Amino acid sequence: MQKSWKSLLVSPAVLGTILLVGNTAIAGETSPTSEVSEPNLVVTPEKKVGNNTQEQQIAQVTSVSQLSDVQPTDWAFQALQSLVERYGCIAGYPNSTYRGNRPLTRYEFAAGLNACLDRVNELVATATGELVTKEDLATLQKLQEEFSAELATLRGRVDTLEAKNAELEANQFSTTTKLTGQVVAVISDVLGGDDVNDVDVRDNNTTFGARSRIELNTSFTGKDTLFTRLQANNIQNPEIGTPEGSLFFAGDDGTTDVFIDALWYRFSPTESTEVIAIANAGAADDVTSTVNLFDGDGAFGALSTFGTRNPIYYQMDGAGLGVTQNFSDSLALSLAYLASSPNDPSDDNGLFNGGYGALAQLTFQPSDRFTVGLTYINAYNQELGTGSRRANPISFLQSELTPPADVTGEPEPVSVPFSNNSYGLQASFQFSDNLVLGGWVGYTNAKNLSTQGGTIDRGKLDIWNWAVTLGFPDLGSKGSLAGIIVGMEPKVTSSSIDQINEDEDTSYHIEAFYQYQVSDNITITPGVIWLTAPDHNNNNNDAIIGALRTTFSF
Repeated sequence: MQKSWKSLLVSPAVLGTILLVGNTAIAGETSPTSEVSEPNLVVTPEKKVGNNTQEQQIAQVTSVSQLSDVQPTDWAFQALQSLVERYGCIAGYPNSTYRGNRPLTRYEFAAGLNACLDRVNELVATATGELVTKEDLATLQKLQEEFSAELATLRGRVDTLEAKNAELEANQFSTTTKLTGQVVAVISDVLGGDDVNDVDVRDNNTTFGARSRIELNTSFTGKDTLFTRLQANNIQNPEIGTPEGSLFFAGDDGTTDVFIDALWYRFSPTESTEVIAIANAGAADDVTSTVNLFDGDGAFGALSTFGTRNPIYYQMDGAGLGVTQNFSDSLALSLAYLASSPNDPSDDNGLFNGGYGALAQLTFQPSDRFTVGLTYINAYNQELGTGSRRANPISFLQSELTPPADVTGEPEPVSVPFSNNSYGLQASFQFSDNLVLGGWVGYTNAKNLSTQGGTIDRGKLDIWNWAVTLGFPDLGSKGSLAGIIVGMEPKVTSSSIDQINEDEDTSYHIEAFYQYQVSDNITITPGVIWLTAPDHNNNNNDAIIGALRTTFSF
């Protein structure tokens, strides 16, 4: 036991390595010669202790063969082999590299020395009899004294981190759930315009409303997400006689009731496959990329519904399933099915008999700067939600054909089902860090599936929309964003249904906003939406909508 322990401790390879590194570090700025590079006793993160990212973390190795950049021909191979396999006080990077030629900091040497000293103390505590010579102990003591300040600093930092970690664990919301929230407060008004479809837009008053959200992000395995969102929203759209120019963050009825706005579970059965099961209020951006810099879900980016994403995506709504298969880093296929009234057991509703949207999208990203998406959506009883009144035929026919109320009570509203096939092309190209050009074109072929007792002709509608976007990230300050959107909201270009004429004129949507990053948690976004010939009708006066959005995130 005596001889074995003494031989182990004073192994020339071990002491040679420790002394060489120790002398180099003690000398301060001594540079290695061309033949001999500084050995790296323990590889630690490039940054100082405390920055503990996954990429920087080191991993203990049990065999020198695990270090891919250490070869038997290296001058320090035997020393490393001894330290790794006999003493266990060498660590490498997660990518199985040692980086032995990298300059060694005093902190790194202190950490390595401390690891070896701990190992020596272990062996000393369990050994008996004569241990080592006085010279060996003096050398180790000298090294320990030389780096006492660094060792004390490391211990202090570890103690601080442990205290902070204990405090976070004691005060955290949950071990599996992260609580976040968001408030979008909006002041809006119609700044210009007269009459649109017999609606006097001057009657609009300046309004103030807010959308509040509480979000619970839960993970059970670290690779999955259960997302639950509660929302209350009393923001209302200005009344201008057309769906054009609608604000994305506006609520449906202006009430402040709190309800579950979104509920879904996302997981990855394989490294290249992602699955999302949506129980409530799903949308296109939950199941695929909308390829638009300005798609910030109403809290960030564009102010308008049209500017947020290609209108064909708004046919995706409700509960269902989405799957994205990544064939490579640059090519992905997304498939999804969402039903708009899955929990309604009545006729023409439910998961498969009611309104639905089925999406297939191929997203191609050959570089970090360029992305293009090719989209197909088959939808039943769904509308685009933007554009002219005729471009939303279900609600248009309902308003036009429903008889007025009389003394007998409220009449049954007309509801004509439509089947839509939509095709979209979206693209975004980043010229520089401060300039992004994007846009899309969308085509929808809508066919009515009922004649409503012979009052409506069978036929089809061709509906087109397009947009060009220009984004200026970090304009004025880091995190800020300026945007310009020019396009044509959905327009009926051809109709074979006598009760729905095509839109003879063209309205242009021109939107500009500046999203100013006040702090990490607050953004302020003033913006203007200008509609020329609203509802694609030159008889209507131009309308200008102004909005000031403030977003608080926590």
